[in-house]
Amino acid sequence: MSDKEFFAGAGASGLVELPGLSSPLPWRRSARAARFLLRVRPADGEVELIIPHGAPGGPALDFARNNLDWIGERRARAQGRLAFRDGMTLPFLGAPHLLAHRPQALGGVWREGATIFVSGRAEHVNRRVGDWLRGEARRAIQPAALAAAARIGRRIRRIGIRDTLTRWGSCSADGALSFSWRLILAPAEVLAYVVAHEVAHLREMHHGPAFWRLVELLRPDAATQRDWLRRHGAELQRYG
Repeated sequence: MSDKEFFAGAGASGLVELPGLSSPLPWRRSARAARFLLRVRPADGEVELIIPHGAPGGPALDFARNNLDWIGERRARAQGRLAFRDGMTLPFLGAPHLLAHRPQALGGVWREGATIFVSGRAEHVNRRVGDWLRGEARRAIQPAALAAAARIGRRIRRIGIRDTLTRWGSCSADGALSFSWRLILAPAEVLAYVVAHEVAHLREMHHGPAFWRLVELLRPDAATQRDWLRRHGAELQRYG
């Protein structure tokens, strides 16, 4: 692709062939972008090159070429992802649940026994279930985190539920906690361990002996749950 093809306007988009990639890389211009970006599209997991309006095409291509390994890694992850769909089985708090689409029903998404029902159009199933799971994650994580923080005499500034694949939780220096929504797929004991782990960082911002003693004070079964997460965590990260 030539620079002139990139200069097609702020709303332009297309595909570009790059050596080292098995399929073309989608690209588009954005009037809002301030720099070159590689973005993972939530809908399909594809990587997209974002180019600021007016930026030259040559540097944009160089930027993509310099990040071929990252693009390949993200594409490989996307190929193994499991979108939420009618008839699939997914874990919820560690127990298998059937996902059943009821297009004519009312109520959005709800759980009855070992079945998770979702209403509405088929193309909205994946998003609706994902949103519902995020809400369930917050409802499970927030009270557990507040209770654990109260036990060690610490205050949480805020709690965020995020779509992360590299970590299950994090704690910032200012007392903000963040957790992956996929924890709601894990057994309740595992979720509680991750919460305790991040809450412990409110007092001990390291992974030294004092930190692990505090984690074990909050969760005496920490080692068992940590081992479960190491063995099964990658399976949970495929969902959504």
